[in-house]
Amino acid sequence: MSSEGFLKEVQAIGEKFLLKLQKLPKAEPVEIVSFSVVLLFIVTVLVLTVIACSCCCCSCCGCDGHPEPRHRKSQVRPAAR
Repeated sequence: MSSEGFLKEVQAIGEKFLLKLQKLPKAEPVEIVSFSVVLLFIVTVLVLTVIACSCCCCSCCGCDGHPEPRHRKSQVRPAAR
């Protein structure tokens, strides 16, 4: 997918989202609850992704921003017969 196609798709999703938000005050309670659940799910996924990425970054680089020293690798040699 080209970047133009992707941008158009994101724009279309954004326009649908704004349209839903504009219709929300007139919507039925079931629609409001379902929209809230979907929105809560999206926010939860984004927050968990940020937490996972920050934990991964801290384990790779350490909290001070410098990479942790790697452990020395030992070479495995075949046993002599």
